[in-house]
Amino acid sequence: MTQSADSPLAAGLVPSSLAASASEHRVLTLTLFGLFVAATLAITIWAGRQTRSASDFYAGGRGFTGFQNGLAISGDYMSAASFLGIAGVIALSGYDGFLYSIGFLVAWLVALLLVAEPLRNSGRYTMADVLAFRMRQRPVRTAAGISTIVVSIFYLLAQMVGAGSLVALLLGVSGETAKQGTIVAVGALMVIYVVIGGMKGTTWVQIVKAVLLIAGTGLMTVLVLAKYHFNPSELLGAAADASGKGAAFLEPGLKYGASGTSKLDFLSLGIALVLGTGGLPHILVRFYTVPTAKAARKSVLWAIGIIGGFYLMTLALGFGAAALVGPKAIKGVSPSGNTAAPQLAEVLGGGAGSTGGAILLAVISAVAFATILAVVAGLTLASSASFAHDLYANVIRRGRATEKEEVLSAKWAAVAIGAVAIVLSLFAGKLNTAALVALAFAVAASANLPTLLYSLFWKRFTTAGAVSSVYAGLITSVTLVFFSPVVSGGKNALFPHSDFHWFPLENPGLVSIPVGFLAGWIGTLLSKERADGEKYAELEVRSLTGLGAH
Repeated sequence: MTQSADSPLAAGLVPSSLAASASEHRVLTLTLFGLFVAATLAITIWAGRQTRSASDFYAGGRGFTGFQNGLAISGDYMSAASFLGIAGVIALSGYDGFLYSIGFLVAWLVALLLVAEPLRNSGRYTMADVLAFRMRQRPVRTAAGISTIVVSIFYLLAQMVGAGSLVALLLGVSGETAKQGTIVAVGALMVIYVVIGGMKGTTWVQIVKAVLLIAGTGLMTVLVLAKYHFNPSELLGAAADASGKGAAFLEPGLKYGASGTSKLDFLSLGIALVLGTGGLPHILVRFYTVPTAKAARKSVLWAIGIIGGFYLMTLALGFGAAALVGPKAIKGVSPSGNTAAPQLAEVLGGGAGSTGGAILLAVISAVAFATILAVVAGLTLASSASFAHDLYANVIRRGRATEKEEVLSAKWAAVAIGAVAIVLSLFAGKLNTAALVALAFAVAASANLPTLLYSLFWKRFTTAGAVSSVYAGLITSVTLVFFSPVVSGGKNALFPHSDFHWFPLENPGLVSIPVGFLAGWIGTLLSKERADGEKYAELEVRSLTGLGAH
């Protein structure tokens, strides 16, 4: 049955809080968490024993099939923001919340049509391999390495801060010490996955996580629809009634139609989401794990199908949470709605205090934890690989490092980057995680994608243009976010009691992405350097045919 907006559950008067339920059934939750961690550690150790070369560590020996890599890409892409955040924003904002799902999904068309096959054919281990093919190695690899690490660390912060809050809540513990302990534990696990298992271990963890996430989301979707006789119209009507917004809940404009600025913010966010995916380092490196360009295309097709199905199911989760839990109860636990999916799981299982509710809550909690672990492992691997292969081997050692030295430096880089992410996360507990994810997408779309597309498709593109594009996109996006409402001037900002923002939009993509493209064009035109036509012709043949690919 539906819960009206003024029902005891919706009003938060009935103690359906996740903390109370998780506290009563903590043993069950801890057991499921422990089983997942033990299983993934066993997979990691097994994969580590088979990792003998740089190709094994960076690209999993290029031995994964298109289907396996498609599952792994899905596991890498469907982060905590996807599973927890989208369900929450749909539950609170209705139609406008689902626009996030559309943006994340449409982004894969850019990856499929412009990035996947050329990248697999042209590169070896990192994005910088493609850029450096026809340009001067050191400046291009330095810029690409810095951009990769910046994107990855901000993405890591978002996942780990979310992990601290979510797991502490689900285990029924409170206080900053508990959250910080969780952050340290997640950080330590991600470093272990990468250092021991490399790409093989990380890929299998992501495959397991993708299967668990799809299964858990599918189960909840069936249970939600069953309550409304598998009639989506009945579900939407119940959600609209419970939201307190009526028909407006199912129409555009509830979140992004209040003012001209909010409409521009939506446009900016949409551009960043659609274009950012094609420049995310931890997604790009996945295309190197398959043996052929054909397998890379199949990977993306499988990923689109899996991710598309998942985002369709977020409709049922979001509107189901609005109807069955109610916005007031969701906001009572998490003002941003990040716990809407676990709260819905508890209700679907039988409610607070019931065994069924505790079991389903624990299962979905474990899936959410698996989601976070798999994504942070992928991010750590991408950033450590970029440091070792681009900065250490080709910039610091000027190409004289052995494979063994390179892999060892990647492992130490994973430890260092993990430590930096842990320390920053401990101080970023109050930071808006959506701002961190938006920053990662905006930087990727502003710095990485323009440079990658110019390098692959513009014959005149030069080293000066590549460096200009990366640094201009990077600096512009970071600067605009720092002076935006997500950092100061708002109640959910990093500095809520200060106001030094002058940029009105929460996402800088509308400005920083054109700046990245424009800087690459201007830098190339103003450069006295002439592009190497023969190298471009070789790159073009390789990117389109795979001839000479690694």
